[in-house]
Amino acid sequence: MSLTSSVGRAPAPAQPPDPAGAPAGRLAKGLIGTTDLVFFVVAAAAPLTVLAGIAPFAIGVGGASAPAAYLVSGALLVLFAAGFTAMSRYVRNAGAFYAYVARGLGRTLGVVTAYVAVVSYNLITPGVAAAFGYFAAGHIEQRTGAHVPWWLLSAGCVAVVGVLGWLKVTLSAKVLGVALVLEVLSLLVMEGGVLADRGTAALDPVSFDPSLLTQGGVAGMFVLVIGAFTGFEATAIYAEEARDPARTVPRATFIAIGFLAVFYALGTWIVMGAYGTDDAVAQARADGGPDLTFRAAERFVGLWLSDTMHVLIIVSAFASALAFHNAAARYLYALGREGLLPRGLGRVSPRTGSPGRAVLAQSAFNALVIGLGGVLAVDPYLVVLLWSNSVGVLGIMVMQALAAVAVFAFFRRDRRGLSAFRVVWAPLLAAAGLAVLTVLALFNFDLLTGRSGLVNWLLLVPMPVVAAAGWLVARRIRRTDPARFARLTEVDVERD
Repeated sequence: MSLTSSVGRAPAPAQPPDPAGAPAGRLAKGLIGTTDLVFFVVAAAAPLTVLAGIAPFAIGVGGASAPAAYLVSGALLVLFAAGFTAMSRYVRNAGAFYAYVARGLGRTLGVVTAYVAVVSYNLITPGVAAAFGYFAAGHIEQRTGAHVPWWLLSAGCVAVVGVLGWLKVTLSAKVLGVALVLEVLSLLVMEGGVLADRGTAALDPVSFDPSLLTQGGVAGMFVLVIGAFTGFEATAIYAEEARDPARTVPRATFIAIGFLAVFYALGTWIVMGAYGTDDAVAQARADGGPDLTFRAAERFVGLWLSDTMHVLIIVSAFASALAFHNAAARYLYALGREGLLPRGLGRVSPRTGSPGRAVLAQSAFNALVIGLGGVLAVDPYLVVLLWSNSVGVLGIMVMQALAAVAVFAFFRRDRRGLSAFRVVWAPLLAAAGLAVLTVLALFNFDLLTGRSGLVNWLLLVPMPVVAAAGWLVARRIRRTDPARFARLTEVDVERD
C-alpha cells in the first residue's frame, strides 16, 4: 500500500527507502503483525487497572450483573468490528475513524471526526500518565516513607513514552507485550487461588440472570463497562504499518475484543465470588476501588501477590499511556499529512519510520497537562485522569457510532461480495447500541468524572466546539480548493 502525495502539492520525486524500510515521509510498512496489534489494543485497555480500579465501581453501581455486562458489551463491539474490519480492507489510513467516516458519510463529517479524534486520544494519554504518577507515588511512599511528587513521576513516564514512541514501533510492541503478560498472569494467579479455595461456590450463576439487566443502576454500569474496551479500534490505526493488513487487522480486532470480554467477565465474576455475591456488592458500594481485588489476592494467594499487583498496576498505567500515545501520535500524523493540522506533523523520522514530529507534539501536550496539574496541585486521579479520560472516552464512543453508520453507508450500494449481516445488519445494530450507550454516558457523566453540575458542563463544552471548528475547516477547504478536498483520505486500496 502506498499513500498519495501531500494534499495540494505536486508529487515529490521518488526517494530511496530509509533504514526502516519506509520511503521518506511514510510510516514504516510491514513491521507489525497480529500479535503486536493485540498487544497494542489490550495493553491500552489496561486489564489490571480495569479489574482493580473500574470493575469494583461497576459492581457497586450495577450489582451482581456486572460480569454479564462485560459479555454484552463485548458482543456489541463484535458486531461493530464485523463491519469495521470489512471496511479496513478498503480504507487504510492512520487516521482510522476519520478516514472511515469520510469515505462512508462524506469528507465534511470526516474532518469533523478527525478533530474530535485528535482531542479524544490526546486527552486520554496524559490522564493515564497522571494515573501512573498517582500509583507510583503512593507505592513509593507506602514502601519507603518518601514523598515523591506525582507530577515528577508522571513527567518521567511522559519522557520514556515519548522516546519509545519515537523509536521503531516494534519496540513499543515488545514493551507492551511484556507488561501485558505480567498483568494477565497476576490476575490469573489470583483467580486460580480463589477457585482452588472456594471451588464452584465462587461461580454464582445469578450474575448471568438476564432479569438483572433490567434493574436500577444498569444504565450507569454499562457506561463504566463499555469504557473498559476503549482503544480496541486502534488496530485500524496501524493498518499502514501492518503486515498483510487485510488479514492482521480483522484478526487482531476480534482476538482483542473476545479476550477482553471474556477476561473482564471472568475476572469480575471470580472477584465477586471471592466474597460471595451479596457481600461483594455491599463492599463495592461501601468503598469500591482496587482494594476489593487486592484483598482477594492477599486472602486467597498471599501478601506477595497483592504486593506484586500493586507494582503491576503502575506497569499497567505505563503500558496504557504508551499505547494511547502511539495512537494519538498517528492521528496527529494523519491530519498533518492531509494539511488539516500543521504539515510538519505529517513528517516521518527517516531512521525509525515513526511519526517523529507528531510524537514530539503529543509528548509536549502530555507534559503541558501534567505540568498544569502539578502547578494547580490537583488530584492526579480524581481530576487529571477522570476528567480528561471521561471526555476522551465519550468522544471515542461518538466516533464508534459514526463509524458504524459509515460502514453501512460505504457498503450500501455494493456489498463487494460480503454478507448482508456483516456489512448491513451488524453495523446498524452496533450503531444503535453505541448511540444508546453514548446517550447513557451523557446522562450519567457524573459516574465518569466523579463530579456533577457546572464541572461536567464545562468538560462537555469543548468537544462540540472542536466539532464545529472541524466543520468550518472542511467547508472552507471545499469552497476554496475543491480538488484538495476531493483528495482527503485518499489511499491505495486493495481491490477484489
